[in-house]
Amino acid sequence: MKTNETKLKMIRVAADLFHKQGVRATSPDDVIEASETGKGQFYHYFKSKEGLVHQVLQNHMEAIKNGSTPINYEIQSWQDLKDWFHAHLELQRNFNMTRGCPFGTIGNEVTENDELIRQDLSLIFETVKNKLVRFFVHQKAKGNLIESANDEQMADFCLATVQGAMLMGKIQRSSQPVEQTIQEALAHLHSYTRSKPKHPTLRT
Repeated sequence: MKTNETKLKMIRVAADLFHKQGVRATSPDDVIEASETGKGQFYHYFKSKEGLVHQVLQNHMEAIKNGSTPINYEIQSWQDLKDWFHAHLELQRNFNMTRGCPFGTIGNEVTENDELIRQDLSLIFETVKNKLVRFFVHQKAKGNLIESANDEQMADFCLATVQGAMLMGKIQRSSQPVEQTIQEALAHLHSYTRSKPKHPTLRT
């Protein structure tokens, strides 16, 4: 196996293990065994477990940027936003509701000593937030949102809603709380849209 392929395989295996059982419960030996690689290769590529977590998050970040994730982060329409919410639910359904958000799962374990990892996660969430903000800014510029709509707050609301909904879905092992939360979230977001008249205004 080529060098880059070996490293990428270890990153992908580690990402899956972190998503499944968390960072703390995953040892370098677990990654080495599951990826069928060697200890020498592990420490050559990553130096430490923290280095591996960093690389996993960098890989996630790159996937978001180049659009190779199962979730479409390029929000151009309200349908795209709805699909974005539901894609998180589909991700959970693929694992029978036993897993939450891969970023949130790692984030839940971050301590005050994990500054590099915190920064990696912060950058991921900031990148996703900016994509959401861009959509709401465009909607407001087109006159589709009321004046009091705050694009930053709406984007934060979307992220916080998804994180909380996925956590509840994982805890309850049920898609119902996620579905209901998404429905309520979309209704709340649509409350910021301008009501359009059903009939054109007649000029006198």
